[in-house]
This record gives sequence, structure tokens and C-alpha cells, in this order.
Amino acid sequence: MTQLPNRKTISPLQQKWASVRSLHETQRLYIRNELSQVRGLIPILMKRRNGGQWTEEERTLLYRDLRALSNLSPYLVPLIMPGGILMLPLLAWWLDSRRKGRDN
Repeated sequence: MTQLPNRKTISPLQQKWASVRSLHETQRLYIRNELSQVRGLIPILMKRRNGGQWTEEERTLLYRDLRALSNLSPYLVPLIMPGGILMLPLLAWWLDSRRKGRDN
């Protein structure tokens, strides 16, 4: 049996690394998408502090933006906390168990 000369063999380590990179890229795009939804949050929050009142439309936008941020909180907490990087394996396990759901 002869191999084709142009075909490269990929080691298992390279396959794992490609898998990790793919996962990283997916999560990076998810976080970027969620953060892009809350761009106008600060001016709306400051309106109330500066003596203004929120309209019904602004309240709806605030609710939507805060919900988007709450979905990101598991990702952002380890980045903000001192020593939070050490918690990343626990966070990965917890997010994975949430995705799988319950047995019953």
C-alpha cells in the first residue's frame, strides 16, 4: 500500500487542538454577538441618574439588554474575579452539565 504523496497525516494531538480552537471560536463569536446587543445600555442607564424618566420603549430595551448580560455572566465572572482563571475547569464542567440537561 502506498500513500498519496500530497496527503498529510494529522496526529491525534493536532486533531484535539483543532477541536479546542473550533470550540474557542464558537464561544468567542457567541460572546461578541451578545455584547453587541447591549451597546446603548450606558446612556439609557444614565438617563435616570441625570433626572430623566425612562419611556416604555427604553424599559423594554433595558430588560432585553440586562437579559443578554445575564446570559454572559458565567463567562465574565472568571475574567473579573481575582484567581478566576483557576475556576475555568469548574465552569466548563458546569456549563457542560447544563447543556446536557437532567436525566428525568
